[in-house]
Amino acid sequence: MASKLFRSVILGAPASGKGTISSRIVKNFNLEHISSGDKLRLNIQNKTEVGLEVEKYLQSGQLVPDSLMIKFIVGEINRVNGKSWLLDGFPRTVIQASSLWNVQQLDVVLNLVVPFDVIIERVKGRWIHLPSGRVYNTDFNAPKIPGKDDITGEDLVQRDDDKPDVVRKRLEQYDNMTRPVIDYYKNKGVLQEFHGTTSDEIWPKVADCLATLVPLNAAAQKSKI
Repeated sequence: MASKLFRSVILGAPASGKGTISSRIVKNFNLEHISSGDKLRLNIQNKTEVGLEVEKYLQSGQLVPDSLMIKFIVGEINRVNGKSWLLDGFPRTVIQASSLWNVQQLDVVLNLVVPFDVIIERVKGRWIHLPSGRVYNTDFNAPKIPGKDDITGEDLVQRDDDKPDVVRKRLEQYDNMTRPVIDYYKNKGVLQEFHGTTSDEIWPKVADCLATLVPLNAAAQKSKI
């Protein structure tokens, strides 16, 4: 029955560990992961009707309109065919949040709160081998030779958007854009916030919360459908 489905959203700043926490939620609670970014990229790659429309906005440097994003996300939710789900990367505005609420009233919104200084320290240690895509971090996954790829010995580079001043600006933009969304869900009574500096610190709190909220039948949804 639809009433037994579990509907959730995860929020978190760039490099807050949202991807890691989402993957653990999906694995441990059998929720369908609806990542708006991944789904959009797939639609663009497959040149679907919505993909072509989204690409048109992106190529011209414009934001994808709320109305198009809402239509797209509702379509993706319908596509999971009655399974419980975790929505990631949407909503980003109050208009999107209220439009989603009108068609899908959420059971919980998980907000990961990681200090910006911690995120900046984490990201500024990230170095990439561009030809292969291998990623290193000087804090916890350092290359054997500083500045060199372990496999090829070629130079590592730091992306411009990983530099501290750029990261801080992105985080401030995220905070300004998302704060009203967080307040919206707080007023709805479905917001749960989790504070910490690492995913391993935050995850047990998220898991404990979901263990009390996710219906027992959510784990069985995949096998039934």
